[in-house]
Amino acid sequence: MATANKTCSLGRRIYRFTVSVSGVIALLIILWGCTANDFNAGAIAWKTYSNSRYGFEFPYPSNWTSLAAPANDDGIGFLSPQDNSVEVRGWASQQLPNSIITDQESVKKIKPNFQTAQGVSGVLVVEVDQQVGSMTLTLTQSQVKYYWQGRSKSQDFQNYYRLFYYIAQQYRIPKS
Repeated sequence: MATANKTCSLGRRIYRFTVSVSGVIALLIILWGCTANDFNAGAIAWKTYSNSRYGFEFPYPSNWTSLAAPANDDGIGFLSPQDNSVEVRGWASQQLPNSIITDQESVKKIKPNFQTAQGVSGVLVVEVDQQVGSMTLTLTQSQVKYYWQGRSKSQDFQNYYRLFYYIAQQYRIPKS
């Protein structure tokens, strides 16, 4: 009886490992086809959203629908007309001074890994889980954090990666 339990336990571990490895392999396959070099931005009609409160701007496809802007005017979102689960958002917020933040974990610095066409360095994070794929750009200047995000269903993320990447590159913030 003890042998059966060990085998079952080992079987579960192998299954969990296989599931996690297959998830990583699936993500690598998705991202393999997602190089942003051959995206044809000229084939899309663009509009530019400009935020009056924080001064950032980014392009979005002209046929996308805007979501209601929050009352504090910190940003906006746009939905694809073909699939309302595909969205892009841009927003900004004032950073709290470090003296107010008590949890040192929350002030960890992530090294910049991305540069916008404007020449601003930031952090670009791509996450794909079973339901949602997202690309999030964070730029920091003075006491303001600027964000941009593109999201879609995981199974469609590879179709939107190039679009999201292009918009992230074009995200602009005020000159310091």
